Amino acid sequence: MDFQPQHRPSDAFQQPLSADQIELLCRRALGSSVRSAVEIGWGGYNNTYRVELADGPAILRVAPEPARQTRIEPQFMRNEYLAAPYFAPISPLMPRTLAADFTHQVIGRDYVLQAVLPGAPGPEILAGFEPRERTPYFHQLGEITRTVHDVRGPGFGLVAGPHFATWSEALIAYFEDNAADVEDLGLDGADLRAVAAWARRDAALLDEITEPRLLHGDLWHVNVMLTPELEIVGVFDHDRSWWGDPAADWTIRMASAKTGSKRDSFWDTYGRPDASPPARRRALYYEARHLGAVRLERYRLGKEGKVEESYPELAEILAALESGA
Repeated sequence: MDFQPQHRPSDAFQQPLSADQIELLCRRALGSSVRSAVEIGWGGYNNTYRVELADGPAILRVAPEPARQTRIEPQFMRNEYLAAPYFAPISPLMPRTLAADFTHQVIGRDYVLQAVLPGAPGPEILAGFEPRERTPYFHQLGEITRTVHDVRGPGFGLVAGPHFATWSEALIAYFEDNAADVEDLGLDGADLRAVAAWARRDAALLDEITEPRLLHGDLWHVNVMLTPELEIVGVFDHDRSWWGDPAADWTIRMASAKTGSKRDSFWDTYGRPDASPPARRRALYYEARHLGAVRLERYRLGKEGKVEESYPELAEILAALESGA
């Protein structure tokens, strides 16, 4: 086998597989030998390999060991697998699952094998275009995001559960789990616990959101495949998918990050966001949720300086909540 892994420090969060392990997983799942395996560098959670099998290419994704997973990132690969049917409205863009094994009988980690999507990674294609030239991409991204957000669910929280009856309960539980995860790492989680306390006070405001909608959780240019003409031909990596307020989705956060930019074309097809005072206050909680998750990710990737940046950012959120913004 031609094996090309990514070279990482021995204590890196993403622990590589050996060539023998990859061969064993592919034989067990698909009964096929592996001619080559190249680890894909995009992403900082799962280990992802493009494998060339005897009957064609596939993508092998391997989750972290259970002990490495946090409270707010539990069994993400299983969450993605269970969420796939809800993404039926955009199924032509989604990778087809060839096999999934969550038994841990061969390796103590979940893994899936998926069909290879057409196109090239979004960051590679978009790098060749000036921001003013990216309007077709943002138009289609708006359409796709709206289609996903129109899907209704049974309760609030991760698609795989647990589900909560109210939006406030789901957010409070999330902030408390996020704080505990941060504290497990020896970091200060008091600001996240303070956000949870504010969410209890604002439960009535949060519970104005009564209908759980499907959120991709990480839909942006890093998780799409594009043609040279900026057509989105693939959408992947929905392991963070959950049921909630569409305004809380990562896509909405990123599309809102630069007002007056060419990203505004996103709203032409998605629809204009709610700018009412209640919506603006709810958005403070959503930004706090993103910052808490990013804090863990930065720590996982060894970006200590970036971890520290999250504290003044969350302090601003708490100050805005205190001021009644």
